[in-house]
Amino acid sequence: MPKSRGRRKPGGGKAPVRRSPHPLRLSGRVLREARTQRLEDRDVLAVEAWASGCLGEAWLAAGMTEREPEQTLCLEVVGRASTTPSPHGLATVAALERVGPPDSRSLLGETVEILAKSQPLPAWYAAAPHRPVRAWRAVDVWDSERVLFVEYNGPVPHMLMAQISEVGGTMVDKLALLTPAAAEAWEAMREDGEVPMPPAEQDADEVLADLALALRLTDMTWPRQDDEDVVALRALAWARCRDHLPDWPEHQPLDEAERARLLDAFTASRTHAAQESDTVRSLADLFLDYGENYLGRGPLCWSPGQAAGFLEDWLPRKAVLDQEHRMLLPAVLTQWVTFALTERGVEEPWTSPVVAAVDAHASAFRAAFDDEEAWGPAKQISAALATRGVDLTDRDAVDAAVRTLNAERLAHQLTGRPRPSGS
Repeated sequence: MPKSRGRRKPGGGKAPVRRSPHPLRLSGRVLREARTQRLEDRDVLAVEAWASGCLGEAWLAAGMTEREPEQTLCLEVVGRASTTPSPHGLATVAALERVGPPDSRSLLGETVEILAKSQPLPAWYAAAPHRPVRAWRAVDVWDSERVLFVEYNGPVPHMLMAQISEVGGTMVDKLALLTPAAAEAWEAMREDGEVPMPPAEQDADEVLADLALALRLTDMTWPRQDDEDVVALRALAWARCRDHLPDWPEHQPLDEAERARLLDAFTASRTHAAQESDTVRSLADLFLDYGENYLGRGPLCWSPGQAAGFLEDWLPRKAVLDQEHRMLLPAVLTQWVTFALTERGVEEPWTSPVVAAVDAHASAFRAAFDDEEAWGPAKQISAALATRGVDLTDRDAVDAAVRTLNAERLAHQLTGRPRPSGS
C-alpha cells in the first residue's frame, strides 16, 4: 500500500496534532505573552508592571533552597530571545532590565545591545526612570500597621503604595500602583469606625528605606507571601527602593532603669492581693520581655492582633507557667495592655479594642496551652525540667539537667528502654 505522505484520509479526517509532552517553561510563556500582548507598544509603567509580575511568578514558585529564581528566569529568557531574535523577544529582555535583579542587569543590557542590531527597539526603551518626588506615611494608633505612599514623576506619573503589618513580624501585605493624588484621598476613603491613619508627609528617602527593610523581612518569611498584588509588584517595588536599603537595625535593649520604672508603675497601679504581688510582677516582666523581642515597633506597642497572637500562639508554644501564673494571666494582661497604651499616649477609645481582644482570646489560650502537641521544642524541654524540679533561673542547673536529659534520650534510642517520667 502506498504511503499517504501526509495527505488526509478519505472522509476529511484531520491529521493528529502533535503536542509537546512537557508543559511550557515560564520563560517560554513569558515570551509568548509578550508577543500576544504586543509588549513593545505599551507604555513604560505598564511594561515595568508586566515584567515585575513575570519575576514575581518565578519567585513565588521557587523552592526554599532556590536562591536566585528571578536571575534564572532572566538567563532563560536571554537564551531563548537570542536563539530566535524577534521584536517581542527584544522587548521582553528590555522590560526585565528595568526591574530585574541587579546581578542580571549587565547581561540583560548586553543582550539588548546585541538584539537591537537586527530588531527595532521598543519606543519606551529610552524613557527616563521614574523619580520619587514626595512621600507619606500613615500609621495606626497602635503602630501595628502602616501605609507608605511614594509619588513618582517621569514618563507616567503615579503613586506606589505599600501596606505593612507588624502583627507576627514585619510583612508587606499589599502593593499597588495608584494615581498621584491617592495619598491625599487616603483618609477620606476610610470607613467610619476604622482606626485613624492620617497620612503625614515624610522624606522620600526615609520612606523608601522603610519599604526596602520591610521587603527584605517579607522575603525571609516562609512560606512566601502569596498575596497576588505583592507577588505582581514585588520586583518593581524592589527596583524603586533597593538603593535605599538600610543596614540591619541594631537591637536596643530596654534600659534597666526604664524597665524597673515600668514594672514599679504597673504594680503600683493595680489592685491585687498581697500574696499575688510577686506573680503579678513576674507576669508583667514576661509581657515586657515579649514586647521587647517580638513587638517590632516597641515593647509597649500592643494591638488587637498582637494580643491575639501572644495568647493563642506564642504563650502555648514558648511559655512554661505554673497554675497561679496561668490563672492570673488574662486579667493581668488586660491591665498591662491598658497601662502600656496609656504610657504611649493612646486614647481610651483605641485601648478598648485591645482589651476586648484579650478577653476574646483568653479561652483559646487556655485550650492551646494544654495541647502538648503544639508545644515548641524549647517549651517541651522547659516543661520536662520543671517536672524534675529544676530551677529554670539557675543557668548551671539547667545546663546540667539538659545534658542528663539528652543522655537519657540517647540511651532510650539505643536500647529501646522506656524513658523516665517527665523526659
